[in-house]
Amino acid sequence: MSYIVLARKYRPQVFEEIIGQEHVTRTLVNSITAGRVAHAILFSGPRGTGKTTVARILAKAMNCLEGPAATPCNKCRSCKEITGGSAADVFEIDGASNNSVDQVRDLRENIRYMPQHSRYRIYIIDEVHMLSLAAFNALLKTIEEPPAHVLFFFATTEPQKIPVTILSRCQRHDLKRIGIESIAKHMVGLCLRENISVPEESLELIARESEGCMRDALSLLDQVISCSDGSVGGSGSAGGSVNHEHVIDILGVVDREVIFNITSAVIHKDIHKILEVLDDVYGRGHDLKKFYADLIEHIRNLIVVKTGKSVSKLVDVPAREIDLMTEQAKDISGTYLSQILDILFKEEPVIRFSANPRVAMEMTCIKMAQIKPVLPIEMLIEKLDTFKKKTDPEKEHSPPAVTTATYVEKSQDNIVEKSSDNIDSKATWKNLKEKICKKFPSLAAPLSKIRFTQVTEQAALFEVMGTGFDVKMIDRKKNDIEMILKDFFKRDIMLEIKSNINDDSRKEINRASRLKEEAMNHSLVADAVEIFDGRIVDIKIL
Repeated sequence: MSYIVLARKYRPQVFEEIIGQEHVTRTLVNSITAGRVAHAILFSGPRGTGKTTVARILAKAMNCLEGPAATPCNKCRSCKEITGGSAADVFEIDGASNNSVDQVRDLRENIRYMPQHSRYRIYIIDEVHMLSLAAFNALLKTIEEPPAHVLFFFATTEPQKIPVTILSRCQRHDLKRIGIESIAKHMVGLCLRENISVPEESLELIARESEGCMRDALSLLDQVISCSDGSVGGSGSAGGSVNHEHVIDILGVVDREVIFNITSAVIHKDIHKILEVLDDVYGRGHDLKKFYADLIEHIRNLIVVKTGKSVSKLVDVPAREIDLMTEQAKDISGTYLSQILDILFKEEPVIRFSANPRVAMEMTCIKMAQIKPVLPIEMLIEKLDTFKKKTDPEKEHSPPAVTTATYVEKSQDNIVEKSSDNIDSKATWKNLKEKICKKFPSLAAPLSKIRFTQVTEQAALFEVMGTGFDVKMIDRKKNDIEMILKDFFKRDIMLEIKSNINDDSRKEINRASRLKEEAMNHSLVADAVEIFDGRIVDIKIL
């Protein structure tokens, strides 16, 4: 007798044996128990997740001699024929090779006949999305109102290709990818039954490579068992043990330990270690693009683990590996991991289309190792405030200056000049500046270079510390500014503009230039520009 592969040898025969699809099997069991099984059911989902297997078990449950039963007996004639694929009343049709309208017409003609010895005449159409549009149209009326003795079970990996007119006539069940831990646990049981010893980490690696597909996982396990130290007996049962290093060589994949090693080297900025790991991966003939994708996934998983919420749900890895990732991410900030992931995504097209992916990947990993961990925004603001205090200590400790404002009061024929120290010229100038800028926004820049020095009964004196252009800008709006002064001081006041840069003003300008230059060259400012990928627009001395 020829060898039967594990995917066929241990194919589930009852709903309880289906792995990772409890949401579907529970619904079907309840439907059978309540007698509410739909006449047309569509099973959709990724490859190798159990669509056709569930359809076969459902067919056995509906035609079982003791049924319809939620658990078929697998002993009666109908159950045995369906299991062996020779049932006269259950037809498994390949949609890819029977997709013409003529074949669908033959099917419509045959459904009129009653089943030979079963309760229902059941049609299981696999990859139903491969049917032509004309074939689907020919099925419409038949699917909507089939004879009472006919059931349709469809399976597809691409439900989006099925016309909505067909979908609306079917009860749909979506199967999901099977978790790595569930696949690995199932394979542990199969290895015990096959009398073969496979390391747990090897089974986890096989489960990861299967990408949620049980059939792929069992095919890889078959391949691994064939290379075991034991020999396969005539009964089809294997014996012996499998070495983890052999599994890595057989599958041609990168060990998870390598992913952890290169991530640790990037985090600790060990460039020599990075180059060593990449050289080993390249020397073993591994696909660097696949390795790069695994690295992206690992950094993403570290970010999820760092959040500490719903880790087991969002990270599809065994519990043992989650513990290792928790330990690796313990002393790293989530923001720093996001920086690394951002570089990985930006450089992905370079790796994918590079003629020399090894060098491209080395450059990317070195770039990740050279980035500086970003500071939290609160800490950055605190450091900037500290820097501001250090660069302007006089302003921090000196009391606010009080400027004496003078004005002239007319009393009959005498003119008496008075002064008052209680008039806050800074507050006055601030309020006046806000009114002018609100009405004339274009004067905001020139007014920032003006000093409000004196106001008399008839005039207000402005000293312009800027250039001649600033003087012209203000002089052009002189009449409008005088109207604002009149409204502000409640009397007619002329505007006098003086362009004067004295020694004190020059010192102030020089001090401001010096502070701006220090701020521009400060390491903290440079780090902020690099971290936020920004540019310096303006520096204001407050």
